Amino acid sequence: MHWLFGDQLGPHFLNGGDGGPGRNTPLLMIEARSVFRRRRFHRAKAHLVLSAMRHRAAELGDRLTYVRADSYREALERTAGSRPVTVHHPTSYAAVRLLRSLPQVTMGPARGFLVPMDDFAAWADGHGGKRLRQEDFYRWVRRGHDLLMEGDAPAGGRWNFDHDNRQPPPRGSDTLPVPAPYRPREDEIDDEVRHDLDRWEKDGDVSFVGRDGPRLFPATRAEARAALKRFLAHRLGTFGPHEDAMLAADPVMSHSLLSSSLNLGLLDPAECVEGAQAQWRADRAPLGSVEGFVRQIAGWREYVWQLYWYFGEGYRDSNVLRHTSGLPDWWSDLDADAVEARCLHTVLAQVRDTGWTHHIPRLMILGSYALQRGWDPAAVTDWFHRCFVDGYDWVMVPNVVGMSQYADGGRMTTKPYTSGGAYVNRMSDLCTPCRYRPGDRTGEQACPYTAGYWTFLDRHRQLLGHNHRTSRPVRQLEQITDLAQVRREEGARGDAAP
Repeated sequence: MHWLFGDQLGPHFLNGGDGGPGRNTPLLMIEARSVFRRRRFHRAKAHLVLSAMRHRAAELGDRLTYVRADSYREALERTAGSRPVTVHHPTSYAAVRLLRSLPQVTMGPARGFLVPMDDFAAWADGHGGKRLRQEDFYRWVRRGHDLLMEGDAPAGGRWNFDHDNRQPPPRGSDTLPVPAPYRPREDEIDDEVRHDLDRWEKDGDVSFVGRDGPRLFPATRAEARAALKRFLAHRLGTFGPHEDAMLAADPVMSHSLLSSSLNLGLLDPAECVEGAQAQWRADRAPLGSVEGFVRQIAGWREYVWQLYWYFGEGYRDSNVLRHTSGLPDWWSDLDADAVEARCLHTVLAQVRDTGWTHHIPRLMILGSYALQRGWDPAAVTDWFHRCFVDGYDWVMVPNVVGMSQYADGGRMTTKPYTSGGAYVNRMSDLCTPCRYRPGDRTGEQACPYTAGYWTFLDRHRQLLGHNHRTSRPVRQLEQITDLAQVRREEGARGDAAP
């Protein structure tokens, strides 16, 4: 019997060889209620995951045994007994510990990623395990997989088009003039899932946050393929220039919305990057946009996956900045209506309503706010894991601990990613209208990001003053004559909703 986890739903998980099942090997999938009891997940995420699993079970028919149980262990004992079971390497340390405690289970290599773990470990060890920068890794992957290459050189003579892909949103426009993304249609399986979630919540068995409107993300391979096809044909060309920009009325902009499909295993990363490369080679999308998309998958996604395993399980406990404050209730409950700061209100409402925002609101609105306030990075990581439809342990530990909260002190990134209101104002339309002014540090209209930025630098000036990427703003602290007032007012604000 071969066991499929709920994020191993695509056809590439059924290929034989290297730990995969044979053509006629019976399959097992387990829906464990205990997963939803352990954490207060976003309702839309719970819906998507269960819908995807049940859709896959319906597709596989009699070959698959679908078990609903309280726990994985109970379901496996009931279904397989002592019979041998194979499984692909799962995507969390907790799942690996479970599999290693089960004597009848044999774990094969991971699938759904471009680089085998052993290959990455060899590359990282070759760098002394220290300077593991994403850009170096990305170039290595590009060469190894012949992505956007012209012989031994990068296409267009440049490895990365970051500088071109940091444009602010077009002024005077509430939305980008691009075709809408693919959206799926719900069916009777979605109705069944929604009914079950309603019942579990009513019975007090589980509790959720956020809203569960019509399902917005693919739950089947066919839906995921349709979403990829639409993005490549109609939205990829405009992805690059404004990928770091934000618009209040257009949370999607030109983003692909493929992360949840990739992380459920409905899409293979190879088909995504190869499809994008084909659009460029056919002159149907500019190189800058294609490179930006390829970098998100072959560079960043792959890098995060590999670091999760290479750094080891203890990495999640990193807390160099010694941030220990708990998350306030308004944040944990996704209570956007309690927030007056327009940028934070808008983004928190997007999370509440959809379980998704693109990478810049995650990093520079949500993550930056948490970092400035000194919230416990482990709690922030758990929040991102629970509240995003594409959030998994392997995704959020490096992204939040390493990049967003700088809790590893620079092991993953070269500086903390935080800013004052000026950055938000430049890269979005979120500051107008707002009761706060991005240029004000003090007073009733002081922007919480501007004041928070300077108090964060002040609090960690000894550490950040020795970092070449943050030493200059740390020196600027000496020129801020009202710094004592900034400290007092930020202290008074505390964790109250801004």
